[in-house]
Amino acid sequence: MPEAIPSAARKAAFALTATLALLTTACTGQSGSGATDDASKDTTINFWHAWSAPNEVQAVRKLVAGFEKAHPNIHVHIVGDMTDDKINQALRSGGGDAPDVISSFTTNNVGKFCSSGALVDLNPFFKKSGIDPAATFPKTMNEYTQFQGDRCTVPLLGDAYGLYYNKTAFKKAGIAGPPKTWSEFEADAKKLTVPDGDSYKQLGFMPDYHGWESTTEHYFAQFSPTYFDKNGKSNLAKDPAFDKGFTLQKRLVDELGGFRKLERFRSTLGDEWGPKHPFHTGQVAMQLDGEWRLGMALAAKPGFDIGVAPLPVPDDQAAQYGKGYITGTIAGIAATSHKQNAAWELVKYMTTDTDAVVGFSNDLHNVPSTLAALKSPKLTYDPRFKTFLDIAADPDSATTPASVNGGQYLVTIQQFGYDYESGKVTDLKSGLKKTAAQIDTDIAQAK
Repeated sequence: MPEAIPSAARKAAFALTATLALLTTACTGQSGSGATDDASKDTTINFWHAWSAPNEVQAVRKLVAGFEKAHPNIHVHIVGDMTDDKINQALRSGGGDAPDVISSFTTNNVGKFCSSGALVDLNPFFKKSGIDPAATFPKTMNEYTQFQGDRCTVPLLGDAYGLYYNKTAFKKAGIAGPPKTWSEFEADAKKLTVPDGDSYKQLGFMPDYHGWESTTEHYFAQFSPTYFDKNGKSNLAKDPAFDKGFTLQKRLVDELGGFRKLERFRSTLGDEWGPKHPFHTGQVAMQLDGEWRLGMALAAKPGFDIGVAPLPVPDDQAAQYGKGYITGTIAGIAATSHKQNAAWELVKYMTTDTDAVVGFSNDLHNVPSTLAALKSPKLTYDPRFKTFLDIAADPDSATTPASVNGGQYLVTIQQFGYDYESGKVTDLKSGLKKTAAQIDTDIAQAK
């Protein structure tokens, strides 16, 4: 995008909440008071982030300390445990205590951040620094930090989703290795399921959409769907990938005991974040989950050997085995900031400095967010973690696209998934059409 000309969509949305002068600052990153600060002079900037656990907070402090050592004139005031709602409120109000730099766990909100003009377009900053984002970040991460040509965010570590499996249970069931296609997965899930009356001694896989991380977007990534057409309309009823994804999941539900039996069993199981997670306890033999699950599962000291692999792919896409769903943390610069050049120095360091990204990844056990960091010999991890590094670097891996109303369309799709798996809706094609129409209506109202 030309540095002096904001997109029409960005201008229309931002005009509702900011003056024309602020709009120019938000788009160009170079004009107005927010872009004329001298980053070589002594200054203090505010950095708001969402991490809250003690080890996470310490990791952020360590990352910032490295930046301050490299930039002794720029001091960073850190504010943690900030939700997107709190961040958005501060971005609207501005002021001396408002953030100059923010990070968020919610890639689904990139469309909101960009279309509202709350965060500046970073393309001019990358150009000024001679950094090519396409050559710096994995393809999927590079895509989910933009909206309609506006790169208002940048990746700051990532999450990759794969398959965890109980090697001991696999051996007992006579299964040689992890399934690579969905037909193999179905067969293995049935072999691994040991009924116990109205319950289970062991369930091969919990397919329900309420089953922890088995959401629609995590399933569907393996089918390579296109969520919106070239006109921005929902593709839910047109792209056969969605039909195939819903059909597969419903078939798994039916084959593994039916929705009601599965839900009764699920209600007896441990929660997602505790040591009694059903994969940790061996009650569920396969689990769709993110890279963080490995450390949590090992800490629970399970009585079996843990295997890690990519999720299966459709049988007719076997050549793409190794891909997965990608998401992650994002960072950006507030349009209301009067210290955008200094803020850019922090953002650039946190997201493109290889050693900084590697160190942060090692401390948080998340996937590095640059191609160089993914290959760094300084990465320290359990050998099984490499599966997630490979998924993140795989060009066939997918994410969910940004939308002007954030992740509302995903909530709508997930709700339809609940209705379909439970039998409340029986006509899949008709249901997909109605759901697509609802998504289009919601987006039109948000513009």
